[in-house]
Amino acid sequence: MLNIVHRVGMESKSTDDVYAALTTIEGLAGWWATDTTGETGVGGVIEFRFAPGGFDMLVLELVPGKRVLWEVVDGPPEWIGTTVRWDLKQVDDWAIVLFAHEGWAEPVEFMHHCSTKWATFLVSLKQLVETGTGAPEPYDLQVSDWH
Repeated sequence: MLNIVHRVGMESKSTDDVYAALTTIEGLAGWWATDTTGETGVGGVIEFRFAPGGFDMLVLELVPGKRVLWEVVDGPPEWIGTTVRWDLKQVDDWAIVLFAHEGWAEPVEFMHHCSTKWATFLVSLKQLVETGTGAPEPYDLQVSDWH
């Protein structure tokens, strides 16, 4: 199995703002997809809709200020059954996000695209936490015809 991994720091005195951006509909719509609905508690399913399609994430684990874990239960075939993990830690005045989209079966071209898009959305999350305004879809940076 293959993984997409990224690390990004956000100027913040606490991981609480990052955690809120990952665990509330308002937060998720502020950096990833403006069309976000669903239940954000453990056992809930969050629906993210984009112009080319969408993803449904089952919330597996929530540890306030430290971890968020989702399983992809609907979306592109390459994503179904993969997990998306957000580990958070505080280092001085920086909230650090260790991100992993884990369990890809093979390194298909779509995985390369998704790695790039995750990086742009992690920057959007950083912008939301630091300035109050992210760049969620449809305002995100376009990197290819997959959007």
